[in-house]
Amino acid sequence: MRLAPFASRYAGSAMVCAVDHLAAEAGVEMLRRGGSAVDAAVAASAVLAVTTQHMCGMGGDLFALVHEEGAPPVALNASGRAGSGADPERLRAEGHLFMPPHGDIRSVPVPGCVDGWLALHSRFGRLALAEVLGAARLYAADGFAASPTLASAAGSVASLPGGQDFKAATHPGAIVCRPGVARTLEAVAARGREGFYGGEFGEGLLGLGAGEYVEDDLATKCANWVTPLSVEAYGAEIWSTPPNSQGYLTLAATWIAAGLPLPDDTADPLWAHLTIEAARQASYDRTAELHEGADGERLVSKARLAGRREAISVDRAASLPDQFSDGGTIYLCAVDKDRMAVSLIQSNAGGFGAAIAERRTGIFLQNRGVGFSLEAGHPAEYGPRRRPPHTLSPALVTSAGDRLQAVLGTMGGDTQPQILLQLLCRVLRSRETIGDAISAPRWVLSNVLDDGGFRTWVAGADVQVELESMSPSGWAGGLRALGHRVVEHLDPGHGFGHAQMIACRDGYLEGASDPRSLAGSAAGY
Repeated sequence: MRLAPFASRYAGSAMVCAVDHLAAEAGVEMLRRGGSAVDAAVAASAVLAVTTQHMCGMGGDLFALVHEEGAPPVALNASGRAGSGADPERLRAEGHLFMPPHGDIRSVPVPGCVDGWLALHSRFGRLALAEVLGAARLYAADGFAASPTLASAAGSVASLPGGQDFKAATHPGAIVCRPGVARTLEAVAARGREGFYGGEFGEGLLGLGAGEYVEDDLATKCANWVTPLSVEAYGAEIWSTPPNSQGYLTLAATWIAAGLPLPDDTADPLWAHLTIEAARQASYDRTAELHEGADGERLVSKARLAGRREAISVDRAASLPDQFSDGGTIYLCAVDKDRMAVSLIQSNAGGFGAAIAERRTGIFLQNRGVGFSLEAGHPAEYGPRRRPPHTLSPALVTSAGDRLQAVLGTMGGDTQPQILLQLLCRVLRSRETIGDAISAPRWVLSNVLDDGGFRTWVAGADVQVELESMSPSGWAGGLRALGHRVVEHLDPGHGFGHAQMIACRDGYLEGASDPRSLAGSAAGY
């Protein structure tokens, strides 16, 4: 069963998939003008920063994988750091056990998104930056039609300082203008990072911080090129970004699943059980293991994962050790005619982030700092100039000879690796079409103690299984019989990610944009 009759999209030369059709169209236009996949991805990302502020924006972070034919992928970590004034003792003294998710500037690391755009464009761009950012600037200045998801979310921030742009977004199709964002994009096109971090936005952020940041925090670049992680599974090489990204969980879970006896019928409860168990075995110690200094190669090593695979039973959900320690995201992908590919994920963390906007530009700030721990001495403890553990985890698949096979990713906080695991198993093992895999029913794991999708693993493997409303009829009962706690959802698609995927076929591209997003598009030529 699927959300609705849903087919893959096909293109002969190039393709972009994004959660908003305006963004996908902007990316394809860059490709038609001779731009690279990176030009397309940055153009699409910039449009989303205008039209999809309830999921992402210039006040958030960005991770990306870039692949050129015949060479291994490279990875970009454009995640920001806490300000120099970060003080965990003060938060603990105020009685906080976790980082405050909303209304508190201390949960706002310096945004890395714009540094990410500039690093990508500087290394791989072919068109002028002003041209790449042009569509986004025009939509911000002249207006765009609000998507259904923006219209439903805008009321929560329209009355906040800096939220004035969203007073108009009263219904789908309402025209929304964002003049402050237009000015900021123009400044970035003209002056690079100085136009953002040293301009109107940067001045406003320093003021909002009231000592949380110093000027040098904004002067320090947030974007770093890093070595991606990879594993071999299902006859392919699967890649993701290293810590402080949780991308290693996608790789670990997929490697574990590839050695399990998954049934051919994905409607079989055993298929759901074994993929769930792979995710639990990969992830139950996430809160202890994931921090910016973690050894990613160790986290995906066969020596570490083999025993976890062997502990999985077809007859019963495993009892795993407790590891107590302490969505607002978009994903897009682009492939150009030369088969350069970009897997890019950009986020505010939760919805409108911290629900704090820089008032003159109207750019909302991320609350990515919720990933920090407030446990004294924890390797991910909140502190000056530290990067928090990150849910953002783009993925890319290659075959022999470093040939591109697919790019994929999703929004979903802690559930991102779980959704990607299911997509990879469906596409690489079961050979489903991209459209079928994207629209297929999903399970996700959650914790009853979690209030925002970022503390799934706070009690180790003690999680519940949430099923989409159109899940196969046998899943719920079969999983309960195997010892899983199951929650069945009535609303189709709610909380189960917005995935995008493009696959390289023999002489053409196949892609799909998740129907759960309501406004997504897979576009190409």
